[in-house]
Order: sequence, then structure tokens, then C-alpha cells
Amino acid sequence: MTRRVESVLDSDQRHQFEHDGYVVLPDFVPDSLLDTLRIRIDELVSDYAEGGLPEGAATVFSTTDQTHAQDDWFLTSADAVRPFFENGAFDDDGTQLVPMERALNKLGHAMHDLDPVFDRFSRTPDMAHLATDLGFVEPLLLQSMVIFKPPWIGGEVTCHCDHSFLWTEPRTVVGFWFALDDATVANGCMWAIPGGHTGGARSRFRREGAGTTTDVLDPTPYDMDSLVPLEVAAGTCIAFHGCLPHWSGPNTSDHPRLAYTLHIIDGTADYRSDNWLQRGPDLPLRGFA
Repeated sequence: MTRRVESVLDSDQRHQFEHDGYVVLPDFVPDSLLDTLRIRIDELVSDYAEGGLPEGAATVFSTTDQTHAQDDWFLTSADAVRPFFENGAFDDDGTQLVPMERALNKLGHAMHDLDPVFDRFSRTPDMAHLATDLGFVEPLLLQSMVIFKPPWIGGEVTCHCDHSFLWTEPRTVVGFWFALDDATVANGCMWAIPGGHTGGARSRFRREGAGTTTDVLDPTPYDMDSLVPLEVAAGTCIAFHGCLPHWSGPNTSDHPRLAYTLHIIDGTADYRSDNWLQRGPDLPLRGFA
């Protein structure tokens, strides 16, 4: 007997993903799973605060200046769990200026394979069914990130599309973005350009020598006036096309905007060998099983 595969998306939601390049799925994550992940994130932050940071960990992650892009701490993080910091977390002498829970920009990039709590969160049946609904044949979980966007210090993420950074031939990357806090305009929710995915990627970020470079494929700037805010409640999943232009502003509020992002590619496509994110042979990519 053939096993019945459950669908997550109805026909209207499938159409929205194809037309707009994204679909918003409220109440996707059960409260119990949401709470478990938040507790685990708090534990990791406490470990960094109490036990100190590993050598090399004071890397600031910023999409506006990209200094991290030539940093070995960043470039070798594909098969690790590493902290990255906000601009303003340290002074010029390297002294940390704010508590750890407000200093972190993100954790990346293999929590889903190295931490049992993140593994359980990332490999639910609903997530596997969602990948099937979106056309994946051989889904592989490529990259995971906790994005902190702390109050007042959480910075802007410039308008971009993820295919530029996680390039496959043909394009297969899809992002699953999970709100762990309510996301609002004030605390830096995601914004997107509906239908913008049809224009393809306008740049490609790749390795070159010991560092990275960005190839400009189309110098036309994104139309920022076309961005629409995606204000969502905690527990929501936003699934979005790899070429969807999206942006988030700084957190100007006193409320956190914690999120978890998972990127999926199809094993039937060619993941380029000069992509910045490269795992070693000891931690091969795997799917939802």
C-alpha cells in the first residue's frame, strides 16, 4: 500500500507562493515546540555569557558593510554552531558593551544537524510535507540560523535574495523563516517584494581565493517602495522562494524579534563548489528523515 502524504498547503496557498514568491503560515509551530526551542536558545546564550567565548568568536555580522565575508570564523561555519555579533556590541578595544542576550546578531549555521533540539524542530512531518508541496524531490537541509534582532541594537538586513548566496543549478533554494517572537514593523519584521522572485538573482556571492567576492549580474537596485511588511505572530512560518527580494529594518523598539531560519535545497540540483557555505566530509547534508 502506498503511504498517503499529507499536504500542508491548499490550492490558494500554492498559488500565492507561485505568484508572490512567499506564503505566510500562521500557527505552523506548536507552542510546545516553540517553547522548547526558545529555552534551548536561552541556554546557548547563557553558556556564552557565563563560560566565555571561543577564540575568534568576536566577529560582527553586518549585511551593510560585509566585513565578516572575509573572516575565517564565518567562512568555516558551515558545519558548526557559532555566534556572530551586532554592530555596537563591542567598543574599539574589543570590550563588550551590552549583555550577551543583546549583543548577538545570530548563530549559524548547522544547528539542525548538531543540536538535538534544533534537529527535532527542523525535521517535523509538517516541514517535510511543506517541502513536498513546494516541489522538492530530494530535500536537503543546508543551513540554519538563529537571528536575534535584539532591542535597539538589532541592525538592518539589506534587501537581497538567498539564491545569491546559496546558488544551485537550477535554482532550488527555499527559505523557511520561523517567528519565535511576534514580528512587527517596530521590532524589524521581514518585508518582501511580492512577485519580485520572477526577476531572478541580481548578484552572486561566492568564494574567491581565501576570501569572497560578489558578482553583479544586474546593477538595477531593488524598488524599495514595493516592499510590504510581513507582520506575523510567534509560531508563524514564512516559506519564501530563493529569488524573493526581502529586507528587514533595525529593531527600534524595546521588544526582541527572535527568529529561526532554515534553508532547503534539492539534491537533484548542482550545489556550486564555489558557494561560500561548504561543509567538510564528516557532516554531509541530509533531508528530513
